[in-house]
Amino acid sequence: MARPQKSRRICHMPAFNTFVPSHSPSPDEAGGADVIILTVDEFEVLRLVDFEGITHSECAKQMNISRTTVTEICESARKKVAASLVLGKELHISGGRWELCSGGRSDCIKSPCDRT
Repeated sequence: MARPQKSRRICHMPAFNTFVPSHSPSPDEAGGADVIILTVDEFEVLRLVDFEGITHSECAKQMNISRTTVTEICESARKKVAASLVLGKELHISGGRWELCSGGRSDCIKSPCDRT
């Protein structure tokens, strides 16, 4: 029996949830479906690791998941973003298994937590 998946803690909802190329190729040119779905937790890992510049270990602590899970999520998210850029597909940020931080945490990477 598989272990139930933990909710991943995120600090901020994305300010933008859809990115569309200025020239959308036909479905045949784009290699199938026109939309790539990036989950909210994948977005949060990219935000923390690539934008904020924190380590996978720090990201894991922040999101309340394991470091290996952060690495897996990061690889998946980067592939999706790359596919969107290379193939000119729309990128939508939605879904996933996550919970929004309630703020006031002492272990937040932004000390003090900016969700207070």
